This record gives sequence, structure tokens and C-alpha cells, in this order.
Amino acid sequence: MTTTYQDRPLGKAVHDPSSEQFFAATASGSLRIKACVSCRKLHWYPRALCPYCLGDTEWREVSGRGEIYSVSVTRRPGPTPYAIAYVRLDEGITMLTNIVDCDLDSLHIGQRVRVVFKPAEDGTMIPMFAPEPA
Repeated sequence: MTTTYQDRPLGKAVHDPSSEQFFAATASGSLRIKACVSCRKLHWYPRALCPYCLGDTEWREVSGRGEIYSVSVTRRPGPTPYAIAYVRLDEGITMLTNIVDCDLDSLHIGQRVRVVFKPAEDGTMIPMFAPEPA
């Protein structure tokens, strides 16, 4: 069976002072993650305080490469199937995301992926992942 990815509408991104640097980076094709200034650990979702030691955090650029940890292809209730997945980045953190630009039925755990950016309805670029070329 082949289920080809199709672009689908993405709702407006939530912009607030804590997310502006993240979305400024995605607009230029960069993925940034919060890291602790004290213990140096990366974490996702971004927070002002480190979830490990409560230290201050700063934005860090990451490679945008990783592998699928878990994936599910959703065919209903909407008209457009999509893949939702946990991707573990090479830097060690795991993000909940969509897998795009591929045959959705060929996706598998351990598959290498790279970040791509898709526009939301307000023009904000949203990070998603696509399989790396073989």
C-alpha cells in the first residue's frame, strides 16, 4: 500500500515573547532548542527554567537530524492522511512532530530524518521532518 504525503493546512502558530527567537530561527531555516546555562542539558519543550536543575536557559542551534522513535499514520477523521511521530534528534532530545514529503506507509522506527519547514496559514515556518535520502 502507498499513502503519498499531501500538504495540509496548518493553523496559526502561537507567538509570544518566549517563542519569538524560535520562530525567527525557523524563518531562516534553523532549528533551535533551549539548553541550560548551568548543567548544559538540552530540553524540549522550551522553558525559561531548566527542568533538570532550574537554571537559566538559552537558545542553541541543533543539527535538525535524527531518527524516528515512534510513528503512526493517521487516516481519519480528516480527508488528508498524515504521520505523527516522535523524533529523537542526534543531540539526544525527543520532539513530537509530523513526518512529511514521503510515502507514509514506508516509515519505520529507526529511520533517519532531517528537519524541513512547512508554512502555517500565517506564514510562520513550522519544523517537521522528512526521511533522509538513501
